[in-house]
Amino acid sequence: MTQEIALCKFPQTLQMTMASPTSEPTMTQEIFEPEKHGSTERIQWVLNTPKPPGLGCELMETAFPCGNNIPFLSKQSTKKHLISFMQATFPILSWGRNYTVIKFKNDLLAGLTLASVCIPQSIGYATLAKLDPEYGLYTSVVPPLIYAVMGTSREIAIGPVAVISLLLSSLLQEIEDPVANPVAYQKLVLTTTFFAGAFQAAFGIFRSGFLVDFLSHAALVGFTAGAAIVIGLQQLKSLLGITQFTNKTDVISVIKAVCRSFEHPWKPYNFIIGCSFLCFILITRFLGRRNRKLFWLPAIAPLLSVILATLIVFLTRADKHGVKIVKHIKGGLNPSSVHQLQFKGPQVGEAAKVGLIVAIIALTEAIAAGRSFASLKGYHLDGNKEMVAMGVMNIIGSFTSCYVATGSFSRTAVNFSAGCETAVSNIVMAVTVLISLEFLTRLLYYTPVAILASIILSALPGLIHFSEAYNIWKIDKLDFFACIGAFLGVLFASVEIGLLVAVTISFAKIILISVRPGTEFLGRLPGTNIYGDVNQYPMAVKTSGVLILRLKSALLCFANANFVRQRIMKWVTEEEGDTENNPEKVKLVILDLSCLMDIDTSGIVSLVELYKNLDSSGMKMVIANPRWQVIHKLKVADFVDKFGGGVSVFLSVGEAMDAFK
Repeated sequence: MTQEIALCKFPQTLQMTMASPTSEPTMTQEIFEPEKHGSTERIQWVLNTPKPPGLGCELMETAFPCGNNIPFLSKQSTKKHLISFMQATFPILSWGRNYTVIKFKNDLLAGLTLASVCIPQSIGYATLAKLDPEYGLYTSVVPPLIYAVMGTSREIAIGPVAVISLLLSSLLQEIEDPVANPVAYQKLVLTTTFFAGAFQAAFGIFRSGFLVDFLSHAALVGFTAGAAIVIGLQQLKSLLGITQFTNKTDVISVIKAVCRSFEHPWKPYNFIIGCSFLCFILITRFLGRRNRKLFWLPAIAPLLSVILATLIVFLTRADKHGVKIVKHIKGGLNPSSVHQLQFKGPQVGEAAKVGLIVAIIALTEAIAAGRSFASLKGYHLDGNKEMVAMGVMNIIGSFTSCYVATGSFSRTAVNFSAGCETAVSNIVMAVTVLISLEFLTRLLYYTPVAILASIILSALPGLIHFSEAYNIWKIDKLDFFACIGAFLGVLFASVEIGLLVAVTISFAKIILISVRPGTEFLGRLPGTNIYGDVNQYPMAVKTSGVLILRLKSALLCFANANFVRQRIMKWVTEEEGDTENNPEKVKLVILDLSCLMDIDTSGIVSLVELYKNLDSSGMKMVIANPRWQVIHKLKVADFVDKFGGGVSVFLSVGEAMDAFK
């Protein structure tokens, strides 16, 4: 029994030993001499804790997680501080010192492989965003260069992606028609890109990455799956050579538009070219997965398809027989677009709202991709630095004719498979795209639009994760509802409705858990001094006349305080009514507050009312293992005095039971 009590008090003893480095007794002596500190003294440990950090300290810790590095509190010299700041802002200054020729060879191969995928995809994604093809190539030049200097991921591939392209076109075409007024639409896209970058940088600077988490993993799985199907349906316009097509993105409108197109003369050559090369790309991808040594085959397949399709159209003059071609692609370096940004007028507010939505989706996708591959190589990805890097690259991108860029999961996988070592692979890719813009755009004049559709379609299966959706269903049904809500919302309504449904269900889950927290009935595990949930551990032994309850909530506040009080009184009433299993009347109620991290005034009032209700029924209420913030606020509110000077506050449930035997 003495040894069990000693083990029960190990955590508290360890805390006291660590908090008092000047004390003479060792930790081992403290553990095996429990009688050295009496029960009354241990109660005073709980009641006489120092004042916890205030709101100001918590905000400072959020803004500057390492107190010694706060600029105006740092004891480092100005030069050292400047070097440290520059290395933190531009990680390339840190890892660049150890860069070798061997690493460059690997990055060169990976970058060239990445460019072969990026060039055709960028042209296709630009058309998906309702922009001219060169804007996709522009977006694959400047943002990757900026990210290579400021980003912390070694594998992530930066550029335009399908989901963001669809999101921009579906949200902005309701404000400005890209067909009737393409110049105004381009200005709106660039302004939205600036706002997206500003929001992303602000999230990182103010360490507000938790805002991105409001779009949960489950919601993102459903959203991307729905967006993939919508993107695929949108490609039917190019694949079938349809002239008149709907601007709506829901599946019903798209199917109606396709059915109406069959009433007009149909040119099958677009479909034949698109499907043929789509099959070719998918076959190469299958071969690449079967044999990892052929990883380069699916990587170069899109570029090879563009070259072959362009040659076929040029040699056969298929454009004269109904095959739609890209025609002119403006070449040269990224032109300045600062003068195109619009910060005045009625559309600025709409651009800012779309920018916020796009910023969150882009960050979620990029950070998810970056962290996935960082874990494979065993290094940490700094989320806040990633947000700043993404934000800066999109702000500068909006000045240089780029639309919103982010990390592509599929191209990141290609980069990883090609053996990239650092972000230099992004630099190689950007330089290759820049050379293509300068010298090769004229060769793409006869590129069929159908081949771009097939390239986009080939990338869509990677956005649909059936196994992940099934795992979400098995693990958490509410998460699955958020997933399926986002999927159906995007598919049958619109992109923004899908996002709204997903975020609403995620918030509803948070509110439901917060407003109606659970309460566990504890019993003692045989042969130990540990108390666990009797439902989780059926072998746990309940003590007659004693009701031990643990709150399963991190916060007792105005939203759930009344519910918790009523729930506890219901437990007490049911326990007293069960005379068959509990012949002795309940005399003691122990509240285990080990899970409760904080409490507000409504929570304190509810505890006072609970104490009075139990006291009027002849029962005693005691508190076990209150956390730092909780016990401090209870003392400030004079709540402890209402219990009789702290006699009923204990370090653990075990000590509370021992005191009232």
